[in-house]
Amino acid sequence: MALHIISADERMKQRQKVNIALFGPSGSGKTFQANTLDPATTLFVDLEAGTLAIQGWRGDVINVREEAAKMGVHPWEFARALVCLLGGPDPSAPPTSPYSATAFAFYQESLAPASAFDKYETVFVDSITVAGRMALSWSKTQPEALSEKTGKPDTRGAYGLLGQELVTWLTQAQHIRTKNIITVGILDVTKDDFGRVQYEPQIDGSKAGRELPGIFDEVLTLGLFDLSSGTPTLDLVKGTQRGFVCHQNNGYGVPAKDRSGRLDLIEAPDCPSSEHLAQLVA
Repeated sequence: MALHIISADERMKQRQKVNIALFGPSGSGKTFQANTLDPATTLFVDLEAGTLAIQGWRGDVINVREEAAKMGVHPWEFARALVCLLGGPDPSAPPTSPYSATAFAFYQESLAPASAFDKYETVFVDSITVAGRMALSWSKTQPEALSEKTGKPDTRGAYGLLGQELVTWLTQAQHIRTKNIITVGILDVTKDDFGRVQYEPQIDGSKAGRELPGIFDEVLTLGLFDLSSGTPTLDLVKGTQRGFVCHQNNGYGVPAKDRSGRLDLIEAPDCPSSEHLAQLVA
């Protein structure tokens, strides 16, 4: 097989995809953002069994817990299978991997052919926070989560496996070349020993949280702002105006990153009459 070098003309003609991680406090409107996308070409992957926020959604939905229960497998195992089906097998994965060519062939036979997802241009995953919980629940049942000496649960082993599982799952999603991937998650607000406020994604374990900026093209925080002083002040309790924080060096201490270079420090959030996410994935 001859080596194929992608020319500039070919690359410019290719449809560009984007990977977005969107974080915000509970109830801030993260899941609602799906309503701004084209329902005909968007697949909503529901890990939370929480589609109340998009009850008017006219697009397709996969309920991970329900489908896993039908198959008699752990929800995390179904979540891995779904990502493999969407993106195809990992050529570097060994045959025993859930992302291998062997596993991909099994998923196509037992779940659906990969072509069943061809019509979707965007996959909206709700949420990465619940994905972490599912991965941890599954990890605790694995041999790595038991002490070799005593056979008792080993918390460090479980969290070590969790980190590997979640990062591999997100990386597999990153390499879905033909679809935009948008995943939302809860923003945790804590204080350190000196009383300073800290913001970080609510994800079980620390490994996935640390590696998120390297996996996603865009990391956005949906914050609440107080505009009474004339300058946007982040206030997740008393703020009345929503906005996306998009730059890594944002002065608010919230997770953010803009690989595109097209976004301002604070972008207006979506509402029924605007199409922020829709424009970003176009």
